[in-house]
Amino acid sequence: MIPFSVLDLSPIVEGGDARRALDETLSLAQAADRLGYQRFWLTEHHNMPGIASAATALVIGHVAAGTERIRVGSGGIMLPNHAPLVVAEQFGTLETLHPGRIDLGLGRAPGTDGATARALRRYFEGADQFPRDVVELIQWFEPAAENQPVRAVPGAGLRVPIWLLGSSLFSAQLAGQLGLPYAFASHFAPELLLEALALYRRQFVPSEHLAKPHAMAAINVFAADTDEEGKRLSTSMQQSFARLTSGKPGKLPPPVDDIEAILTPQQIESAKSRLVYSAVGGPETVQKQIADFIALTKVDELMVTGMMFDNTARIRGLEIIADVRERLEKAS
Repeated sequence: MIPFSVLDLSPIVEGGDARRALDETLSLAQAADRLGYQRFWLTEHHNMPGIASAATALVIGHVAAGTERIRVGSGGIMLPNHAPLVVAEQFGTLETLHPGRIDLGLGRAPGTDGATARALRRYFEGADQFPRDVVELIQWFEPAAENQPVRAVPGAGLRVPIWLLGSSLFSAQLAGQLGLPYAFASHFAPELLLEALALYRRQFVPSEHLAKPHAMAAINVFAADTDEEGKRLSTSMQQSFARLTSGKPGKLPPPVDDIEAILTPQQIESAKSRLVYSAVGGPETVQKQIADFIALTKVDELMVTGMMFDNTARIRGLEIIADVRERLEKAS
């Protein structure tokens, strides 16, 4: 059975604050570590009232220091927001502190709105240079030449594993051409999933980083002890998507028993269109939906995500998903 990993957005819930969100992220990561998940990735989003992981490298350090085995990384760092040398120094430092446990996933989007992208200073100049910046970043992790005038310290020679992330075809093609592992953001951008995976595999060129394609895709999972509770837990994310698409993002709301009493039919359909690839329900239901997703995509690794209001429910969900993986492994 393929490895399962976790993507966390460090959600700030209604009635909570960023400190609580970061504490709960660490608790979730510790559960994932204990349950045998492969990776725990954090996201870069800016000016989002409901997401606490804007300083992504710092949160990765916080999580890595509080866990023992699991790989910790970015899903991802939005490279056009940053100078490649700075990213190399940050992740070189993380790799130095936590050797063999750090991943660097790179995205091309700003991770925010236009006004905030302008406040970040670099994005609009950097987006078109993404392929060049990826290659430059890879080079900063190579051993430094004897007379090299600038080097990443720490960073040079550490060869931190780099992934390309995407929700379109651009990064799929680039990851294939560079011989890098690729992760698709199907948890919120489902439309091009299969086309992107096919393009990546078709374009893949073996490299010193990777001998054959390695693709990962994300799926929302709201796993609970019953189908009814799983559906109820998913209503927090439905409400969050509805607010985001209306231009009014906020903190993550609590789940509701009747989503139709909260959202309009148009809002519900809009959220469903974003959450096409989801597994929602009790253990048996979730097992079938995850198995169907793996069969559909033929991915080499699965990344589960899904914003839930209650962290105890999130941890319980990870326990159920770990049991699902074990049952699928036995069945295979």
